[in-house]
Amino acid sequence: MDENLLNDVVAAALRAGADAAEAVGAERRSLSITVRMGDLEEVERNESRDLGLRVFVGRRHATVSGSDISADARGKLVERAVAMARLAPEDPYAGLADREHLALGDMPDLDLFDPSEPSAEALEERARAAEAAARATPRVINTDGASGSWSAARWTMVTSGGFTGVHRASGFSIGASAIAGDEAGMETGYDGRSVRWQADLPEPESLGAEAGRRAAARLGARKIASTTAPVIFENRLAGSLMSPLIGAISGPAIARGASFLKDKLGQQIFAKGIVIRDDPHRLRGLGSSPFDDEGVRNGPRNLIDDGVLTTWLLNSSSARQLGLQTTGHASRGLAGPPGVSTSNLTFLPGEKSREALMKDAGAGLLVTSMFGPSLNPNTGDWSVGCSGFWFEDGELAYPVTEITVAGNLIDIFRRVTPASDLEIRGASNAPSLMVDGLAIAGR
Repeated sequence: MDENLLNDVVAAALRAGADAAEAVGAERRSLSITVRMGDLEEVERNESRDLGLRVFVGRRHATVSGSDISADARGKLVERAVAMARLAPEDPYAGLADREHLALGDMPDLDLFDPSEPSAEALEERARAAEAAARATPRVINTDGASGSWSAARWTMVTSGGFTGVHRASGFSIGASAIAGDEAGMETGYDGRSVRWQADLPEPESLGAEAGRRAAARLGARKIASTTAPVIFENRLAGSLMSPLIGAISGPAIARGASFLKDKLGQQIFAKGIVIRDDPHRLRGLGSSPFDDEGVRNGPRNLIDDGVLTTWLLNSSSARQLGLQTTGHASRGLAGPPGVSTSNLTFLPGEKSREALMKDAGAGLLVTSMFGPSLNPNTGDWSVGCSGFWFEDGELAYPVTEITVAGNLIDIFRRVTPASDLEIRGASNAPSLMVDGLAIAGR
């Protein structure tokens, strides 16, 4: 969206009585193709232009958004935002980011935009190739389809505080889901990949074959008796273990006192040597951006360094509430005030392979699927439904299903051992993670 248009919206808000304002324009184009059992199932194309406006009247603020960017619509948007702000309750911590924290001047080129646009035929071909490879896998009897997609987005922000920033990014993805079956039942398996540049996509045949392999490997899954044993979370999903950590160190949660880590800043919460890093400037990263969603300078930092919790995740509001400085982690959509989030989060790998950790453990559970997590944010008590494989003598023995693992995250974090099998597959990545002695609820 044109920067001049956003400047006009901000100026109009100030003329209408706002003390400060920020306007955000989002433009997106996307194309997605889905095939199932060799037939074209769905073609979806989307093009959108949306405008968001946040205004401040004293310490009162309001946010509105809309998709009509005509002059009349923009005028009504401004009037509505200022009127809403005047009626809003006062927020002593509200306001634009302080100027000294803004990402002014040259910004890093993160190589996030690939200008190539694949045709619908090319996306369909990739989806067909992925599904065909899945269907060719032994014991695969059906699929839930395969897809190929492309998107391109442009995000522009202008504030009355002197910030103007533009962020462009593209996305390409392939995914396939397979269904394997035998006389005892059916199991599903999925594989997919999303990247910023088309050339970084793996071959669709490899993704489809892996989806089929994962489905077939699940056949014959059984229930196990409740026990306590070592649990290894597969690298594809181990990043999920970082989600409750991120929620617990978010500034808004700390400001509310609703966090099981609220008194742990600067303390050892993981074993020595553990590093969890957030890097918004990773080249071609799915979570990368040259500035945060308040226009604040961002950059790499270790959230966990040698096992020590080093920081909260702060936007301007939560930083003011805690008497600290923003860490450049503001995150927002077009509507509503900013929250906080990470960018490219990585649990750095250890030295031993997953197989070596399994040998060290002897017997235990390898988790390959998780669902329905439950967390008490005040105590850290956590549980999650899962399925995977039981291993014995360091080798996979048989698939298991309908089980729950549980524990307290403060205790779990202290006992996490990372494997060496880190793969960068998304915006949150981790190697396989082993926790010795978790409670496992089965039949």
